[in-house]
Amino acid sequence: MRMELMNKPVMVLGATGYVGGRLVPLLLEQGWKVRAVGRSDQKIKARSWGNHSNLQIIVADALDTATLAEAMQDCIAVFYLIQSIRPGESDFATLDRQIAYSAVKAARVAGMNWFIHFSGLGHQSRLSSQLRSRYEVGDILSLGGAKVTQLRAPLVLGSGGASFEMIRAFCGYMRIMFAPRWMDTKCQPIAISNVIEYLAGCLSHPQTAGQVYQVGGPEVLTWRKLFHIYADEAQLPERIVVVLPLRIHRISIGWMNVVTPVSVALIRPLVERMQDEILCQEKLIQEIIPQNLLTCREAITVALSETYRNEVVSSCFDAGSTQLSEWDVTMRPSEAKVYRDTFSIILDGSPEHTWNVVKSIGGNTGWYFGTVLWRIRGFVDKLLGGPGLSRGRRRVDSIAVGDCLDFWRVVAVDERRLLLKAEMLAPGKAMLEFHIQVLPDGTNELRMTPSFEPRGLWGRLYWWIIAPSHSLMFGSMLKQMAKVADVRVLKGPTAVKG
Repeated sequence: MRMELMNKPVMVLGATGYVGGRLVPLLLEQGWKVRAVGRSDQKIKARSWGNHSNLQIIVADALDTATLAEAMQDCIAVFYLIQSIRPGESDFATLDRQIAYSAVKAARVAGMNWFIHFSGLGHQSRLSSQLRSRYEVGDILSLGGAKVTQLRAPLVLGSGGASFEMIRAFCGYMRIMFAPRWMDTKCQPIAISNVIEYLAGCLSHPQTAGQVYQVGGPEVLTWRKLFHIYADEAQLPERIVVVLPLRIHRISIGWMNVVTPVSVALIRPLVERMQDEILCQEKLIQEIIPQNLLTCREAITVALSETYRNEVVSSCFDAGSTQLSEWDVTMRPSEAKVYRDTFSIILDGSPEHTWNVVKSIGGNTGWYFGTVLWRIRGFVDKLLGGPGLSRGRRRVDSIAVGDCLDFWRVVAVDERRLLLKAEMLAPGKAMLEFHIQVLPDGTNELRMTPSFEPRGLWGRLYWWIIAPSHSLMFGSMLKQMAKVADVRVLKGPTAVKG
């Protein structure tokens, strides 16, 4: 029966997200044929599993019902792992609803009759706005006649996950932690590896179709205990937790937004769930798909090991569009309402040395000049609810399409060209391009081009205020990058007109 099923493909919506980015390689390892759907094939191909022989990449927007229907043809199941909550998305519930209806219509056209959906677990009477939307999506998916398997977890622990990154930053920054009363609330974390084993295991157990399962770890403990376990495994000095007898819900969200790399869009629903004791009330899934459930200490040990080895398979920071705006960096400013400055420096030396410096930018390396100014901009962005600089970069030694890079997203990595899309909060859309070109005389030109599409009057004012600083900021960056690359400057930096 299993061999017959494995001759047909399974589809993963949200293949480059936190859960999907770990589920797809497991499915491929188990021998399944996988259709990974995303808006950017380059973002999927950049993954370690992106060129697997059993992987078919489908480029589609989740709201494109016709393309989804075509992609669902002959699929035995669709893993629905999309969620719209992210920085800057104010009405995520409406978008969640629209995408779910699009998937339902596509499934009906394609004759696909099995969705597998993963979400958080909460109390029905006190659901956060995020969980309420996730539960609604599960209900919508069943409207077209397809059976829906729903797996709901109280809390997921794993490297790169929002919960783990919050704990890691909170413990790392603070020896004495002032915390609200939820520090003594009980929780039941489950390792991300156990979650994806359950998800993949559903395919081999058709009796799970149409059922709702609660998936939790093997132990129940307080958040205080969880923080102490992390500090112990990370070999940090003992953390002192001072619980304040106050209702400081909003203060907690704001404070965690500042001291952790996790965006407020993810922190808010996490803190809202922390206030309630959310534990699994049944263990039916363990009887159907038995596996070794990791303890919290084991899950944290694995997560820390992956982090230290720079082997984080997927991250909560992976969610982000790599699509370009309607305007492209090749367009002239007169052809679109785009402001653009270009700065150039002519170098004598290996272009590869310069490229290595370019592709190492951000994270612990920094931005080569104006570190304090970059940090101030990142701090302001954090205060406003943006990602700030604390996300760092995905890998130390390489860069790929889809990677987060501080408050930027990598949207293109070509031969000696790096294009970044801003995810910082700003009154418009910003991009930053680095391009190395070998000139006819054998020298190299490194160009740096910030671009900005303003949104209304405030956007124009924003550009007019910051533009005068570009010559000093970006020119100095180019000179410092040349110095780090150990190449001789022949000319510049200069501003390039046109």
